[in-house]
Amino acid sequence: MKILVCISHVPDTTSKINFINGDTEFDTNGVQYVINPNDEFGLTRAIWFKEQQGANVTVVNVGGADAEATLRKALAIGADEAIRVNANPTDGFFVAKQLAEVVKQGAYDLVIAGKESLDYNGGMVPGMLAALTGADFVNSCIGLDINGSSAKAVREIDGGKETISANLPLVIGGQKGLVEEKDLRIPNMRGIMTARTKALQVLEPVGADNNTKAVKFEKPAPKSAVKLVSPDNLDELINLLHNEAKVI
Repeated sequence: MKILVCISHVPDTTSKINFINGDTEFDTNGVQYVINPNDEFGLTRAIWFKEQQGANVTVVNVGGADAEATLRKALAIGADEAIRVNANPTDGFFVAKQLAEVVKQGAYDLVIAGKESLDYNGGMVPGMLAALTGADFVNSCIGLDINGSSAKAVREIDGGKETISANLPLVIGGQKGLVEEKDLRIPNMRGIMTARTKALQVLEPVGADNNTKAVKFEKPAPKSAVKLVSPDNLDELINLLHNEAKVI
């Protein structure tokens, strides 16, 4: 079984976020980048298929040369090879188009992507990728088993879970639950050294339109000061909750 894991190169959640050029561009200075958490759950599940069923695992990213460190980390975790599409991932459709070309050229049986990236939270790419490749699609996936050319997937729905069957080729939009946080792999020294010798192929992008454009970014409003109300003054508390907070 050939598995392709889509990897987004995203800012660490502990990084301080700023914007430049009139809040139209993200300021990358001093920002630490990591594997998108939803993608890391998918990568760990793919490595499990490699260890248990002999699958071959390739990771792919659409991005610049700065993303290669993130791909090398994925290789150190256990992926067999990596692909970088040399393009700026500015638009969900553009990214899906590039990934679809990689899928078609590689004839992958299973494509695992995070249901959304931590930076833009668009949630568009996995579904568009499935449509472009004609594959079955399961989003918000929290469980996956493969038996031959058949798959059993569990996905999160409002108020519960849904178990469904599908055939390969299959695209998964994964999230926490596909594996648990305790099961995530930390690269060891052997994995890091081995990753240096694994193949990292750079491809030029195929033609595709950018259907959307970021016009302006805006940070969330800072939290207001906390108001303390005496436990003996319930009338004041009710007044603030009703007229100021507007929660009752």
